[in-house]
Amino acid sequence: MIVRGISLAALALALALPALAQTADKSPEKASDAIPAPNRVTAKRAGTFGGIKMNYTAIVGETYLKDKDGKPTAAIFSTTYLKDAPEPNRPVFFLFNGGPGSGSLWLHMGAFGPKRVNIPDAKDDGAPPYDISDNPESLLDVADLVFIDPVGTGWSHALGKTDPKEFWGVKSDAESVAQFVRLWLNEHNRWNAPKFLGGESYGTTRSAAVAHELNRQYNDVALNGVILISTILDFGLEAEDEGNEMQYMGLLPSYATAAWYHGKVTNKPANVADWAAEARAFAGGPYITALIKGNSLPADERAAIRKQLARFTGLSETYLEQANLRVTPGRFYKELLRDRGLSIGRLDARYTGKDYDNAGETPDNDPSFYGIDASYPAAVNAYLRGDLGYKTDLSYVSIGGVGRWDWRLGNGRDSYINVAPGLARTLRENSHLKVWVGQGWYDFATPFHMAEYSMNRPGWPTDRVEYHYYDAGHMMYVRAADRLKLSNDIRDFIRRQR
Repeated sequence: MIVRGISLAALALALALPALAQTADKSPEKASDAIPAPNRVTAKRAGTFGGIKMNYTAIVGETYLKDKDGKPTAAIFSTTYLKDAPEPNRPVFFLFNGGPGSGSLWLHMGAFGPKRVNIPDAKDDGAPPYDISDNPESLLDVADLVFIDPVGTGWSHALGKTDPKEFWGVKSDAESVAQFVRLWLNEHNRWNAPKFLGGESYGTTRSAAVAHELNRQYNDVALNGVILISTILDFGLEAEDEGNEMQYMGLLPSYATAAWYHGKVTNKPANVADWAAEARAFAGGPYITALIKGNSLPADERAAIRKQLARFTGLSETYLEQANLRVTPGRFYKELLRDRGLSIGRLDARYTGKDYDNAGETPDNDPSFYGIDASYPAAVNAYLRGDLGYKTDLSYVSIGGVGRWDWRLGNGRDSYINVAPGLARTLRENSHLKVWVGQGWYDFATPFHMAEYSMNRPGWPTDRVEYHYYDAGHMMYVRAADRLKLSNDIRDFIRRQR
């Protein structure tokens, strides 16, 4: 046990020898201020994943980041799953969630870890106990898995006198995760293994930024694949600013798929993908052309656009005229099913909620988030603290654990960030790198058409980018059929890049 202060003998010596006491004040930091060793546990387990029975080792705990002087600055919490007796050069897949400020529990306990929490699809998850079971869709059969919690999320935190704000920014966050990746490769001697990096939501932003850091800063970690789940790379497209017409073009196909799902489309097509293709063509052609004409839009053209817009969105022409042909997301969530007394979800438009009243302009809350917000934190705590035996007095930060985020990319400008050019450059400079993109049709947090547009610009080797679509929203793995499809799609991608 370390006791703060000094002993009686030391006090007597200090009183008798002032000079020595002054010297002692300049000594290295006291033992009481010393940073303890990283907190870790290891567990042996077995399971069947992708139809393959296997033994594996789970390593749960901290890795210390250090400054140039070797002083620990942050503890990065991660959960690593390693196949026992692996074949040479087995792939490794580094994963994280988004936020910024979200822990990795969503992908860990919802999609790819060896255990998962089972919740009803498109309905409220209720109260505990929740069903935590083996996850046969885990990707552990094709790659070792490393779930990473950046500083301020999960159980990751700054150390000593380091201000956690030093890690809270697009560039500094990416640098810290890139440092962790290199440390992990050192520790496990996996430098020659095929490497995959992936995230969800802001985790896709982080993936692009980390890939750029590994390519630009260290120039020694070549990736085989970047996996983007519910993608956002160019934040300017989503800016709800007056005059940003691109947001409406990017949102229109998502409005159309949500209207299709809820039966608000007249003569509804049988296939949502075909309906989305129609909406894309309208959004990128007649609709955006009309919007950029502004006040010069002729009345007859305006009427034709309004009629088509009503067809795709399921909203009345009267409402669309009142909105000046420009419907913001919050208004859409509230208006689409107003006649049924319901609002729809942002993360997943299939979810519906009841608000305090039906007269508001926007919903009270997002039913697709409060529908799942309790089950995942309960599951990750029960599993890591219980099954795997990790001991800590810290609370697991599932979301919202960071403060003001620095959105600058190190160029001195404070503007909407766009990490797409950095990922495009990484692709151009690594001829074997490929990008996998997964999008939910009913996701408004990261709309599918905005993701497509951000990766279809000059400089992108589009032949090395592949897209996959799912009949759910932002967290498509909450739907059982899509969880299986997602797992199989990524499993196939990893196998093809080896």
